[in-house]
Amino acid sequence: MINYEENIEVKGARVHNLKNIDVTIPREKLVVITGLSGSGKSSLAFDTIYAEGQRRYIETFSAYARQFLGGLERPDVDKIDGLSPVIAIEQKTTSKSPRSTVGTITEIYDFLRLLFARAADAYSYNTGEKMVSYSDEQIQELIKEYYNGKKINVLAPAIKSRKGHYRELFEQIGKQGFVKVRVDGEIKDIVKGMKVDRYKTHDIEIVIDRLKVNDSEEMDKRLTETINTAMYSGDNVLMILEEGESEARYFSRDLMCPTTGISYPVPEPNTFSFNSPKGMCPNCNGLGHVHEVNENKIFPNKKLSIKSGGIAPLGDYKKSWAFKQVETIAQRYEFELTDPIEKIPAEAMKVLLHGGNESFEVNSKTLGVKRNYKIDYEGIANFIKNQYEEAGTTSLKRWAKDFMDKITCPVCEGSRLRKESLNFKIGEKNIAELAHMDITDLSKFFENLESSLSGNQKKIAEEIIKEIKARINFLLDVGLDYLSLNRSSKSLSGGEAQRIRLATQIGSQLVGVLYILDEPSIGLHQRDNTRLIQSLESLRDIGNSVIVVEHDRDMIERADHVIDIGPKAGKHGGQIISEGTPAELKNHDTLTAGYMTGAKEIAVPEKRRDGNGKKIVLTGCTGNNLKNVTVEFPLGKMIGVTGVSGSGKSTLINETLYPIMNAHYFNGVKKPMPYKKIKGLEHIDKVIDINQSPIGRTPRSNPATYTGVFSEIRSLFAKTPEAAIRGYKPGRFSFNVKGGRCETCQGGGLRVIEMNFLPDVYVDCETCNGKRFNRETLEIRYKGKSIADVLEMTINEAVDFFENIPKIHRKLKTIKDVGLGYISLGQQSTTLSGGEAQRIKLATELSKRDTGNTFYILDEPTTGLHFEDIRVLMEVLNRLVNKGNTILVIEHNMDVIKMADYIIDIGYEGGRGGGMVVAKGTPEEVAKDNKSYTAKFLKKELPHF
Repeated sequence: MINYEENIEVKGARVHNLKNIDVTIPREKLVVITGLSGSGKSSLAFDTIYAEGQRRYIETFSAYARQFLGGLERPDVDKIDGLSPVIAIEQKTTSKSPRSTVGTITEIYDFLRLLFARAADAYSYNTGEKMVSYSDEQIQELIKEYYNGKKINVLAPAIKSRKGHYRELFEQIGKQGFVKVRVDGEIKDIVKGMKVDRYKTHDIEIVIDRLKVNDSEEMDKRLTETINTAMYSGDNVLMILEEGESEARYFSRDLMCPTTGISYPVPEPNTFSFNSPKGMCPNCNGLGHVHEVNENKIFPNKKLSIKSGGIAPLGDYKKSWAFKQVETIAQRYEFELTDPIEKIPAEAMKVLLHGGNESFEVNSKTLGVKRNYKIDYEGIANFIKNQYEEAGTTSLKRWAKDFMDKITCPVCEGSRLRKESLNFKIGEKNIAELAHMDITDLSKFFENLESSLSGNQKKIAEEIIKEIKARINFLLDVGLDYLSLNRSSKSLSGGEAQRIRLATQIGSQLVGVLYILDEPSIGLHQRDNTRLIQSLESLRDIGNSVIVVEHDRDMIERADHVIDIGPKAGKHGGQIISEGTPAELKNHDTLTAGYMTGAKEIAVPEKRRDGNGKKIVLTGCTGNNLKNVTVEFPLGKMIGVTGVSGSGKSTLINETLYPIMNAHYFNGVKKPMPYKKIKGLEHIDKVIDINQSPIGRTPRSNPATYTGVFSEIRSLFAKTPEAAIRGYKPGRFSFNVKGGRCETCQGGGLRVIEMNFLPDVYVDCETCNGKRFNRETLEIRYKGKSIADVLEMTINEAVDFFENIPKIHRKLKTIKDVGLGYISLGQQSTTLSGGEAQRIKLATELSKRDTGNTFYILDEPTTGLHFEDIRVLMEVLNRLVNKGNTILVIEHNMDVIKMADYIIDIGYEGGRGGGMVVAKGTPEEVAKDNKSYTAKFLKKELPHF
């Protein structure tokens, strides 16, 4: 009899490639599911257990709520017992909104806003003085104290340093019963039709009352009424001007600068939010950056003339209104449309870019008379900016963006907040400065903060600071000490995003929950692995069940229970091949056990390659945290770039080196991070970046279409005798073209069901049952298989099937060689993991004829790979390097690092403590460096140490 309080029981799971498996998972334990890529780990953890948990959760909603959500389909499993509420922490779940940051995801920024709203001191942005605020009673007492026996004017500010004639304002003031105003320091009577110079800047105050202050009850009564009226008319600010004096003194119910009289509204949490109109910078709307038109993108080649397409947004010369205006400008400034752009007068260029409005006369050479012309031109730069800001379609917006640069907002300097919000301080720091600190520094700031707060502030801030410190500690525990709160969630890697969500969940202190995580160790240096595992153990120890899909050796060793799925991938996987404690796992004859015990291993090469003697030298890199770094990349070798998370690896390679090379070989437009110079680019032919971004964002994209092999297969089907008789062309076998596809689903094979509050759900098309094609197309067969049958084949099956067609066979063989033989040709790209997408890109590049002089960049290619998959991948990469190419790998996995010919180790720490080259050379040379964290772990992998 199973005890469901102690176990989760899964019976008859058949999702994807699972072979009707039964599995018992102990509750309140750390359970690792491991196995080859594509063996069925995610199918069990996410598509079976998590999907059933979600379905049961939705079933608890009322019938009314469920009608908006629709019904989630039950996963293909007989039953699951003992299931707790499930939370999945995957790698694809962070918001891609530019307004989402580390601070907003973790809620630390929300607590900071509350802290600043309740306990911060306000300072004047004009003078830097501390702001003051008074109650009406205090103002009355201060007036009596300062001005007893003196004659004063009580003024209400109406206009502060603004241009205009203000005729209507004076009329309105007169109608309210006031007879005098102070204009630019001079008190005047209000007269009919009164106005001021509209082109000058003015200060205007209403004279509310004129009185001689004394200490009588009558005076108290009069002052109370006067203060009330002045506050109403002056928007909570009043001024006192002593007769004979020119400088007035300010008093305000709000926070106010005692010298200049500027006032801030009473702060609230929204005052410090860059997502609220109350706090956001008005220039960039709280994004921290703006798009500015780049003149060099409008005139990319100034040697060209306007007639030959020198103005990129307008293109080649044609009869149009825009060119008619350009011709008029040419007449006005006496240049020809055939002149090179660099020869056009500066004044004319100004009008072309920013517009103009004037009339002029030109002598007609042919008629001998004067003709009038009018320039009424918006200007190319203004037109592009307007299209970007107001365009109704995404394509127009994208067109405009091509001629613009993204720059830091000049008003808020990237802080995202308005100047008033930035002048509230705690511990001499404003909220933007705190958001800019890395988590380590922020932690130190809050450790020392309470001692610097006054008694009242301390009382208010105590509980808020406690919450902030707890959340900061959770981020430190999962190895994210190098991040800052204002880091955009768009720029986070999958592993970082997942660990942030993990930190947030630890902070929520839920009990009795089943957490499912997808490779949380991705992007984490071995040094920080222990802290991550401790975080998962603490989640377990408070009474939760934790299931982790993982390949990491340390994680498997520390698990309470391990489930190994296999024996192979795809159709040859989907079975439980061993389960039990890590010690019991090692007693089984499986691939995982072999690598865990050392019976199988990825061997260290006997000799490191010498390379071709040439190198690329990148000098003076200062992007993000890089500290004026100079790096040599020896060519013809496998280069490993290592270092702790946040040390600057991606900044150096993805943000600096790759954009420089891409611009050099392919005219790429991404701007590299700052650097001084680069030498040696002439030694290679091209650069290829193989990253983990999806190969397609819709179910129409698949490995066959991405690699280009589908075009060859369609041509082959079109050449069959039956297709020739019917007159079918290759387009007939495309699911993206009318004719051969199923028109119900338009060749998608799926119908989209919109879920409103949840992600869209895809279900098989009821007409073609997911086959994508119509009946006539499916009647055409090659070697007994229809086009739909071919798409359903695994790569391994297709390699044998197309053995005699060299063009198709070569491309498929390379996909098989990178370890993806288990995926099907037509598998939707949306279902591929980041690691699988990366290897399909790698296979696509491998199937091309390489020059033997190519520079490949791979960012963590071991993501989602089992030890055996890594061995296969390294064989492929080594083949490429042996042909003379250079491969640069950003990696934490020691099995890859130990096989590199040359290592560049960045560190020492993450964030501000990083950005330097700690060690470089062969793995053996780097392993001798005592300061390098990588060296410590590398020593264990090398046989000579």
